[in-house]
Order: sequence, then structure tokens, then C-alpha cells
Amino acid sequence: MCICINCEYVDRCTTYHAVEEQHQQAHLTAMPTFEATQPQINVNIRTRDEGVEMEWDVVGCLSFTKDTGKWSRLRPGELIPT
Repeated sequence: MCICINCEYVDRCTTYHAVEEQHQQAHLTAMPTFEATQPQINVNIRTRDEGVEMEWDVVGCLSFTKDTGKWSRLRPGELIPT
């Protein structure tokens, strides 16, 4: 799971914005202004009958500042992306 959902900067981060783009999800912000320091992204690639599926997860970041539930507070009632 992406650590960004519990990060203080999730709604301003260019890295998370790119992950949203890859997952074709609505953006938390249209114009992110925060540049993460050394984000580490795992990309899992799976082949399916319908084609190739890619999952992007930020698993490390020197800028990570824990704010448990930040994403959920920004999108109340929505399922947490996995």
C-alpha cells in the first residue's frame, strides 16, 4: 500500500499526483507544489486476460511526515486507494 495516504503532504505532492495519474484517479489537487525528496516507488506489473495491469505504490520517501488518516479526511466516505 502507498505510504502517501498517511502523509502530511499527500494533497500537495507532485509524486502522489503522478501516482494518481497512473491509477487514473481523481487528483486531490490540480496543481501540486510540494516536491518529495527521494521517493521510492514500487511498480507491480501483472498480466491479465484483458492486458497488462500496473500498480504504483510509494513505499519510501525522505519527506514522509506521518499524518494518520490524512487522505481519508480529504475524501471522507471514499474507499482508501490500494
